[in-house]
Amino acid sequence: MTGAATRPPADGGHIERNRAAWDEYARDFVGLGEFAWADEEPTWGIWSVPEAELHVLPDNVEGLDAIELGCGTAYVSAWLARRGARPVGVDLSTEQLATARRLQAEHGLSFPLVEGNAEQVPLPDASFDLAISEYGACLWADPYLWVPEAARLLRPGGRLVFLTNSILLMLCTGEEADARAGERLARDYFCMHRFEWPDDDSVEFHLGWGDWVRLLRINGFSVEDYMEVRPGPDARMRAAFLEEIVSLDWARRWPCEEVWKARKDG
Repeated sequence: MTGAATRPPADGGHIERNRAAWDEYARDFVGLGEFAWADEEPTWGIWSVPEAELHVLPDNVEGLDAIELGCGTAYVSAWLARRGARPVGVDLSTEQLATARRLQAEHGLSFPLVEGNAEQVPLPDASFDLAISEYGACLWADPYLWVPEAARLLRPGGRLVFLTNSILLMLCTGEEADARAGERLARDYFCMHRFEWPDDDSVEFHLGWGDWVRLLRINGFSVEDYMEVRPGPDARMRAAFLEEIVSLDWARRWPCEEVWKARKDG
């Protein structure tokens, strides 16, 4: 067996590094947050794929207690609140949460925003029916720490849903600065976990398929669905700077994003 669903050392410095990085990145994501908050219909990922097409959310979220792990500007929580859920947003970036609070006031929506990291959430056990992350904890927190924490926070039967870069995208993206997804494998597959870049102090986390399944199962989850996102032929990127990561032609041929859905057993 390659890769074990066990807890790694407590902190490899990524929490503080990612907090500092996201306080710096926050100014570049204000416009994206404003656009997403104003959009009544959820759209997901790099290519803004509509919820009606992708079906990331449960069919009915009304009355659900939901937690967004790594909420950023909290637009996913806003979408949930408008659909009758009771969301809580958690993020480690002071600057991102400042934008989220401003947008709450502008849109007349109120829900708790907690400054903290998704590996140690200061909230009680079994408090939520849904845990969700779009490029939040699922990318910037250690999965061997945030997945057990999500399991702790969820009630029996609760759902975990997350959207992140696809495994294939990461395998086809080299380790050099300004690397972009290519047509050949550029990395080893086995022992995927922590990813760092020579021109950026942030730390990302990506696992292989088998490691994801084992990690979810050992933490009491049953995988209900796994979706590989394919944008439409006329799709437009959510932001121009994402062009540095992947092209539409690449994403039409191979999945650059994936959605995992799991349910907590019991």
